[in-house]
Amino acid sequence: MIDVRPFDTLGGFQNGWLAARHHFSFGAYREAARMGFGPLCVWNDDEIAPGKGFDPHPHADMEIVTYVRQGAITHRDSLGNEGRTEAGDVQVMHAGTGVVHAEYNLEHETTRLFQIWIRPDRTGVAPGWATRRFPRGSGVAVLASGRVDDAVSGALPLHADAQLRAGVLRAGETLHLPLATGRGCYLVPATGSVTVNGIPIGPRDGAAIQDEPELVITATKQADLVAVEVAL
Repeated sequence: MIDVRPFDTLGGFQNGWLAARHHFSFGAYREAARMGFGPLCVWNDDEIAPGKGFDPHPHADMEIVTYVRQGAITHRDSLGNEGRTEAGDVQVMHAGTGVVHAEYNLEHETTRLFQIWIRPDRTGVAPGWATRRFPRGSGVAVLASGRVDDAVSGALPLHADAQLRAGVLRAGETLHLPLATGRGCYLVPATGSVTVNGIPIGPRDGAAIQDEPELVITATKQADLVAVEVAL
């Protein structure tokens, strides 16, 4: 089953510096049919104005993955971590027993990113943060994962049975992804468009996928693809 969620049907929020779309219920946006996808509970499509951002605020017991699509985001937290994550890369924050963090766009252009929250497999882990540069170019790779098979892949670790893949599919290129029984995938082309098992998915649309043993993903227009696999 492939449930396509067109971009113009997503929840939204806007103020003077933030334009956000919500794939799942978040903040004032409440939609009973979009309360999450297994442990994947937040997927926000954020556009942050230059020199602006999220002031210090707390989190606990959540795996928070930020995939930067354009520009960069600068992270600071109560653990003393500080770093900058550029377009095409990810940062992972383990909120664990509790952490206060801030995220700012210190660039001279709008920063566009996906903010993705995944409930951890266990609570009370030590909080932490990491970012990593990944090779540019064609191809979709595992950038963050809590799966044992990915432990030596160079992906940033997660305290969740989840896997985030991202990268570029050139027009006409096809990616085959097996999907085991009991697992689902939420997929978004940040740019471009794809078909998944023949079903079209446009730029910034979401697709909640389950009960499909294999995903055949073909780019109909060059696509910057982000996909999160979770246990359902």
